[in-house]
Amino acid sequence: MKISSAIVKSRWAFVMSTGPRNEAFPGSLKGRLVMESWRNRKTLILSRTDMMGLLTPAEYVNCVEQAYRMHGEGRYYMDPKGHIVLDKYPGEWEAMPSYIEEPEAAACKWVSIRERNREKYDLPTVFSILIYTHPETGFPLAICDGSYHTVMRTGAAAAVSAKWMARRNSTRLAIVGAGHMAEGTLATCNEVFKWEQVRIWSRSQKTLDEFVASQQPKYPGFKISTSRNLEEVVRAADVVVTVTPAREPLVKDAWIAPGTHIAAIGADKAGDQELDPAILQRARIFVDDIRQCRTDGEINVPLAKSLIHEQDIAGEIGEVITGKKQGRRTADEITLFDSTGIALQDSATVPLEYERALAAGVGVEKKMIST
Repeated sequence: MKISSAIVKSRWAFVMSTGPRNEAFPGSLKGRLVMESWRNRKTLILSRTDMMGLLTPAEYVNCVEQAYRMHGEGRYYMDPKGHIVLDKYPGEWEAMPSYIEEPEAAACKWVSIRERNREKYDLPTVFSILIYTHPETGFPLAICDGSYHTVMRTGAAAAVSAKWMARRNSTRLAIVGAGHMAEGTLATCNEVFKWEQVRIWSRSQKTLDEFVASQQPKYPGFKISTSRNLEEVVRAADVVVTVTPAREPLVKDAWIAPGTHIAAIGADKAGDQELDPAILQRARIFVDDIRQCRTDGEINVPLAKSLIHEQDIAGEIGEVITGKKQGRRTADEITLFDSTGIALQDSATVPLEYERALAAGVGVEKKMIST
């Protein structure tokens, strides 16, 4: 896809000084966008509805895979996510800044988690704002609602892990949790395997019914089955994705068959835990970023209790994608991906979202920086 006049408008000159566009990764421009003047540049503000539909699920998978590739090659700058926790307001803030070399971008996501929001204020428990900046000037190109973006790039983490670690003949998908993250998980995992069975678990029958009503029409190729019995959902699945905020194990070791791939997506702060530690003791474990996972991921509790040790971690998913380490070694091996969600997933994805938003003419432009 070439840059259209709608994107360029009268503000940009596209100078092909460093070679052609990299078609392998649509968000990457191997050229320099030279602005005629930054003085009158405006920032694009994108709401949740503006963000929806800018990328396909397959493109989210490609973007997140690229984030992990850059991580594996060391072509990034990112510290573990920062946490601000106040006793007076149950929940936390998370700060997630990053810089990625290809597509060259810098972004920072500010995540608010407030456990009483729904009951007291009729607000989401979790929401976020994503700021996308031009690396050379630091100019804020876009300020985006991060909610839909996060749902899709988080689901894509599970999909990428399944692509690289699940058995090639996988046909049965189990998703533990039926909220928005489950929607992103199903949409993106549907891009990497042809599923014959999809099973969803929640404690709430109402939540399950709403999930099927909203999601089943999108997937005519299979029936979405639901159950409040977690064992029924998990047993005999080829791929299990967990997307809950559980603080104690939900998935039992006895339910996991040899050869299963597990993507543990829900844990993202100290004390979170979705899986029976015995599963981790017999699985080949990969993480998105060991610095972050050791304190925030699915491995954090078993590590703290010395049920596993850091040397038991096989590596990071970027090392698998770049060929530095082998993922699955045998058909019977249980593989486990611990994803806390890393900031590189945002900086790898938002450039293409921004490009598509400009092309579609969505959002509101506002002069934010005065000169």
